[in-house]
Amino acid sequence: MIEEATVDAHDESEQASGWFTMFDDYLELPFDTEVLGVRVTVETIEQRDDNHIVAICKRGKNKLAIGVVDLPLSSPRPEGADWIEAYRAWLGGRW
Repeated sequence: MIEEATVDAHDESEQASGWFTMFDDYLELPFDTEVLGVRVTVETIEQRDDNHIVAICKRGKNKLAIGVVDLPLSSPRPEGADWIEAYRAWLGGRW
């Protein structure tokens, strides 16, 4: 999965774009999870200008961006959650 996401990526920006594309293609949205004990809905995934990839979580009228690497996955896991696990493994100590 790591190779598929980062193939032909020559720098950090291209690698982040590769991961973002995999999330866009394979991660089933929206899905519910729990953040700090509060149930939220992950509505979308965004790539920021600094190459961080974040999940946009919503509860009522409130929205919060959480790094995909830090996003808790509740059970049952959403379709495509294995891409989040692969991203975490790839990131390792990068951030």
